[in-house]
Amino acid sequence: MESLWRAGRAPIPSQPFTPGEEYDDVVVGAGLTGLTTALMLAESGRRVVVLEARDVGAVATGNTTGKISLLQGTRLSTIRRHHSEAVTRAYVDANRDGQDWLLDFCERARVAVQRHEAFSYAQTLDGVPAAEAEVKAATEAGLDVRLVRALDLPFPAVAAAALPDQAQVDAMELLAALAAAFERAGGVIHTESRVTGVSASPRVEVRTSHGPVYGSTVTLATGTPILDRGLYFSKVRGSRSYGLSFAFDSPPDLPSGMYLSVDSPTRTVRTAPRADGMQLVTGGNDHPTGRVESEQALVDDLVRWTLDAFPGARLTHTWSAQDYESHNLIPFVGRLPRGRGRVYMATGYAKWGFTNAIWAAMRIAMEIRGDGVTAAPPGSWHRVLGSRLTVPADLGRGLLEGVSVGAAAVRGWADAERDAVPVPRPAEGVGVVARSGLEPVGVSTVDGRTCGVSAVCTHLGGVVEWNDAERTWDCPLHASRFAADGTVLEGPATRPLRRLR
Repeated sequence: MESLWRAGRAPIPSQPFTPGEEYDDVVVGAGLTGLTTALMLAESGRRVVVLEARDVGAVATGNTTGKISLLQGTRLSTIRRHHSEAVTRAYVDANRDGQDWLLDFCERARVAVQRHEAFSYAQTLDGVPAAEAEVKAATEAGLDVRLVRALDLPFPAVAAAALPDQAQVDAMELLAALAAAFERAGGVIHTESRVTGVSASPRVEVRTSHGPVYGSTVTLATGTPILDRGLYFSKVRGSRSYGLSFAFDSPPDLPSGMYLSVDSPTRTVRTAPRADGMQLVTGGNDHPTGRVESEQALVDDLVRWTLDAFPGARLTHTWSAQDYESHNLIPFVGRLPRGRGRVYMATGYAKWGFTNAIWAAMRIAMEIRGDGVTAAPPGSWHRVLGSRLTVPADLGRGLLEGVSVGAAAVRGWADAERDAVPVPRPAEGVGVVARSGLEPVGVSTVDGRTCGVSAVCTHLGGVVEWNDAERTWDCPLHASRFAADGTVLEGPATRPLRRLR
């Protein structure tokens, strides 16, 4: 699976790794959060390095739909149900500042931006109250959102919350521009450099697959923190969703806005201008990582939905991305506990990284430079989002997720006991979990190669599940993911699955 944004694009260049180098700041992760944080720090005169385990944009940012929108499905009404008006408004203000910074950067860097109206739409009459609630919450938070009762679309839509003058971009074009600006500011990028650990005393030592680097601070821009300090892996929920792009031999009249459903199953729709014509991007069918019967079935369902709505569409690319939602509903941004004030992190964007990532970078850069939350005026989003309290609903969502994690752990170990190795050689694209003595093992065949690995996640010991769409091993506990040969792809895990054969 490869996204429309990454397909046919050469990797963004990086520099050779030299172990033992000293920097002011080390940023882990070369997605939108990491590169923006690094750029802000480098432009203030600091010496900064970005360490990326794979290549730039390999994980969330390079596999999104690229919407830069303040209207975010049912996000605002969901936050408002569980938090005060002040918190909801602060969330909107933070996202607005993030949107403004990003659009200004795109203009300066000549990154193509398309301006469209954003719609959070109801697919059925049952979904209309959700659209109405979003209008109410958004209006209360200071956005000029209106309710639309008539939508002329080729897919089911009966009403929508609508916000004009939002934006969309090509995710990889944006990352390339950020990387170039960062390097012009004196920054260094090292790809294929997986971080395996961090020590924060007496200086920050960041251990990588190629050796250590050192700095005064480290920022974990890794989707979810790869350090267990603060137990943030248990405070967020990982989920995957799918993206598709389609071309047309005879282009129809495509929708001019950006659309996201407020009711299930999730559907998102936008257009994407390409050199050979306009393409259609659809997406959705999100689910907790590693907890569905068949990921490929969800991809197939999304393809069928698109073809029903847009006859003549020709599938060109399929992809998937992983996102994390905070049980608190607001992203966690700032210092990581037990990091001696030198370790920072950001997580929990709930699929809205193109605005949340920017304000997260702003806040982290401000704190590192010494002009952080305490310098912000009372009532600003910096203060409100930095000092909110955990409420009972947060604890309830965390408890429910904890129950789901526990159930997944028990089910994984129980299922592994059903069959013992050796098992028949799996067919191409198939992976099975069995047991070898007391240990669950995973056996799969990908590209004609059969491989066996320990099926026990190296993070906290969950039994991984086979992802038949992406041909990966996914952990249903805290969303770590591994390639068929056990290589770490993403999540809190930093060590590969043990190879058996």
